[in-house]
Amino acid sequence: MDEKRCSLCGVNHLLTFHHLIPKSCHSNKWFKKNFTKEEMTNRGIVVCRKCHSFIHRQFSEKELGRDFNTLDKLMENETIKNYIPWAIKQGRKSVS
Repeated sequence: MDEKRCSLCGVNHLLTFHHLIPKSCHSNKWFKKNFTKEEMTNRGIVVCRKCHSFIHRQFSEKELGRDFNTLDKLMENETIKNYIPWAIKQGRKSVS
């Protein structure tokens, strides 16, 4: 993964770290049972601010942690699949 580009749309500005297991879930019993503290802290992807906001508008924190805790799982979701081409197009517009 290129940590200098958004994992979803590929832009290289306003990058943030998206915790694939949200910090608000780290103290939850289910998450403690299924992931190490290190996994919960370090498992994440680099995304631009727009994509990061989009992800959090679509899913609850628990859904993100339980169902979308890898980039592959996130990319398999239909809403995300439909969003990516639009986001890529928006990124190209802002560069031109």
